[in-house]
Amino acid sequence: MTTYSAVRTTGIYCRPGCGAKPLAENVSTFELPAAAEAAGYRACLRCRPYRVAGTIPDTAPELVCRAVQLIIAGLLDESGEAALGARLGLSVRQLRRLFHEHLGATPDQFARSRRAHFARRLLDDTDLGIAEVAFASGFGSLRQFNRAMRETFRASPRDLRDRRRRGDRLAADGGLVLRLPFTSPYDWEAMSTFLADRAIPGVESVEDGVYRRVISLDGEPGMLELGPAAADHLLLRAHLPFWEGIIHVVDHAAHLTSTDTPPAPAAVDPVFRSLVVGGRVPGVWGPFEVAVQAVVRDRLSAADATDALHKLVEVYGVPVPGLTHGLTHAFPGPEALTTADLVGPLALQVANGNIILEAGEDPDALLRSLVPITGAGPAREIVLRLSKRFVRAERE
Repeated sequence: MTTYSAVRTTGIYCRPGCGAKPLAENVSTFELPAAAEAAGYRACLRCRPYRVAGTIPDTAPELVCRAVQLIIAGLLDESGEAALGARLGLSVRQLRRLFHEHLGATPDQFARSRRAHFARRLLDDTDLGIAEVAFASGFGSLRQFNRAMRETFRASPRDLRDRRRRGDRLAADGGLVLRLPFTSPYDWEAMSTFLADRAIPGVESVEDGVYRRVISLDGEPGMLELGPAAADHLLLRAHLPFWEGIIHVVDHAAHLTSTDTPPAPAAVDPVFRSLVVGGRVPGVWGPFEVAVQAVVRDRLSAADATDALHKLVEVYGVPVPGLTHGLTHAFPGPEALTTADLVGPLALQVANGNIILEAGEDPDALLRSLVPITGAGPAREIVLRLSKRFVRAERE
């Protein structure tokens, strides 16, 4: 877990390894940038905490973890804390108390900090205009964006763009290129091999260490490329019909490749040990997609399962012409697969809303709802890769 150091005499907080040498009696520590910002500190201009991967404290209870996952999924983009609390069965007062106790910030402060940090990365890495950065980061208006950036970084977005360093800007020959930070160690070779072995033909491919996939963004097709870049980040290239809300696309990519979580503990329940890849548990791009994969791969041999998934995509998927690297379709949604062999019962339950496949759902309740439909093995894999809960349980 990263600990951020905040200096009372300067009002600045830093990440580990920063060259600043404050007196120990002037230093307070925080486990999240949002907590330091809520206490009135601003990010250091030298070590730039917004450019590193951040995770929530290991000691945070399940409800807080679920709330964070729902915030990352965008629940607070258009709703308030009351909606988040209702989703979890908590009052706003209870929700705020839990967040203050375990994260040091309110849900709104946590969400605003995430958006501001992502926007700062876009200002550094890309040439997107100020308005494009605002809406790509999940802000509802330019006024809200400007206020949040001034509160977080004590400068306007335009001033922050002018301050970016020579090596920050990522040259893009088509698409939008972004850094995807992670905490070391990280084994991309192992992760990309796992993704290649389980790639759904037509939807995903891995060639020369680069992972590519077709995605759907509000019903419009797009394509992503992910590959190694440096000791502390992967490189994500996004080819999308629009940039609005790309923060959530990046979150999906981070969850898929497990750059959004620290390495798994050495002691993992044997039931889930086979899912640990290079010290991490790969996540998912789409919850329904991984559920379909888990069911098909549980019931067929590896080769037959790959063929069956390819046929599902060809018959029920959305064609996306003009792509290369064997990419041809977006993965079908549950409504399209209600009559498909092997996965029809699962698709029907998801389409009817009887099973909700989201990372912020109660893992125990989700497991209970899945077992009668998918069987115990696939149900456990789905829950683990959605929430990473069973890995956390070994750590606690």
